[in-house]
Amino acid sequence: MPDSSSLEQADFEALSEFRYQLRRFLRFSEDAAQHVGLTPLHYLVLLHIKGYPGQDSVNIGQLAERLQIQHHGAVALVSRCQKAGLVARSPDLNDRRQVRVRLTALGERQLRHLAELHRNELRSLSKVFKVARISAFNNGDG
Repeated sequence: MPDSSSLEQADFEALSEFRYQLRRFLRFSEDAAQHVGLTPLHYLVLLHIKGYPGQDSVNIGQLAERLQIQHHGAVALVSRCQKAGLVARSPDLNDRRQVRVRLTALGERQLRHLAELHRNELRSLSKVFKVARISAFNNGDG
């Protein structure tokens, strides 16, 4: 185990502040999603589909990994999002055993609205969080 004797009061204060601001942001995110009629998990499903690098759809395994949940949990969550009209499923053209999940027009609209709210909230936390390339908000350009 690392030597903890080198930790100073300022280290504890910095960790505490980071955890506080992280929880504040997560609370904001939960409230924002609920305000537009989505659960926080529905918002995360939409975000991870749209934000998956280099793809416009994801398979269930990719989504489960991003959400850090079990495969069957991701299947159930996608089913609820599909029932709400937020996502659509289709067979993978290269591997028929796989199912691809993509946003519907409604899901895209909901996500864009929430992403803008989140970007604005992140701007207010720019001294605490540094997030790569969210419209360059870290540099004050966005």
